[in-house]
Amino acid sequence: MALVKPVIFQIVGYQNSGKTTFIERLIKDLKGKGLRSAVIKHHGHGGKPDLVDNKDSTKYLSAGAAASIIEGDGRLLLQVEKWENSLEHQIELMSFFDPDVILIEGYKQKKYPKLLILRDLEDLPLLKSVTNIAAVVYWKECIREHLKGHINIPCFFIKDEVSISWTVNLLKKSVK
Repeated sequence: MALVKPVIFQIVGYQNSGKTTFIERLIKDLKGKGLRSAVIKHHGHGGKPDLVDNKDSTKYLSAGAAASIIEGDGRLLLQVEKWENSLEHQIELMSFFDPDVILIEGYKQKKYPKLLILRDLEDLPLLKSVTNIAAVVYWKECIREHLKGHINIPCFFIKDEVSISWTVNLLKKSVK
């Protein structure tokens, strides 16, 4: 099988469903398996993401620079102002850093394979509006009962470590 790199995988769900925490755990396990990851996060709360005030990079943007890169001791910070590009352009940018896997938090309606996190029964409509779901992680037993017999994909309880290992194995198989 041909090497597919980078593998694109989404983690989706409503606000406060646990996406960021799940991705943090996933990144650690991917690194433990020798896989490099990069993350694209959709700031879905409206407005611009916060910048650190009184830092040189923010001052440069405030002065009118389109972009600012700060580098030191192997760390590179990139800030770009008024850059309204598609998710595909963001993936292209992240591909420059040669990751094995690009994890995307959010962008529910995009086509990439994804893990859906359901926190409450009110989240169940996502099962119909979100496409290409590879697995579901749920928070409450009542959600599991609803899923049982209705969908034919892996479903995991949020605290079940198998959800992380299953996802890592899926991604690792996709890379090699």
